[in-house]
Amino acid sequence: MFGECGRRVVPTVFGLLVLFVVVTNIEAQPAPDYAALLAAADRSDADRQADKRRDPAPFLAFAGVRPGMKVLDMGAGGGYSTELIARAVAPGGVVYGQNPADLPEKPKATFEVRLKTPAMKDVVADIRPFDDPVAPDVHDLDLITFLFFYHDTTYMNVDRIEMDRKLFAVLKPGGFFLIADHSALPGQGTSVGKTLHRIEESTLRQEVEAAGFNLVAEGNFWRNPADTYDYPSYQPTKQVDNFVLKFQKPM
Repeated sequence: MFGECGRRVVPTVFGLLVLFVVVTNIEAQPAPDYAALLAAADRSDADRQADKRRDPAPFLAFAGVRPGMKVLDMGAGGGYSTELIARAVAPGGVVYGQNPADLPEKPKATFEVRLKTPAMKDVVADIRPFDDPVAPDVHDLDLITFLFFYHDTTYMNVDRIEMDRKLFAVLKPGGFFLIADHSALPGQGTSVGKTLHRIEESTLRQEVEAAGFNLVAEGNFWRNPADTYDYPSYQPTKQVDNFVLKFQKPM
């Protein structure tokens, strides 16, 4: 019983031990002072204005972003959230800011300018399609965030089954996948993704769970009961109900 089989088991057990130590060390890191990160003097006036609308502090706390983490920020756009996450994972962390090659010029230019700032020194521009989101050498991520862009993939040329499968594969066991998006009415599914820029929560959840993720928590800090769900989510004067779901890859 200690022959060939025994020699194969030892490295496997050792590998699991190393993984446990790495996971424990990262999770043992104290959470940064998110309020202090938001108050940093080098943040732009535009981002400070966006804070009033986006209220990022509860999301950062809900995500548990900590120094040393490896994070993939899907649909980074102009990089507002990417920068906040980068500030939270410093020192020692890295953030991959994913955008497709055909990102519109305005957010593309904003992201490129932002990349040149000191706060983005730990950010890697990840210009890849949604359904093939990272390079082959990227793996064992601690966290993936997907903020208000999953609904857009419902009308784009994106294989969402493949996208969710690959996101599952690049997370380490026990890693988290956080999605925030604009709520649609029950029964609408993905049908209003392009018109109202919304998605039904249960539909999104079913798609993500089909890839192997487990839902472990829900964030209600961006909910809004004043939403009537019959107008586009991007209208600045309207109240929008936003859901936040926290999934985990099984250990």
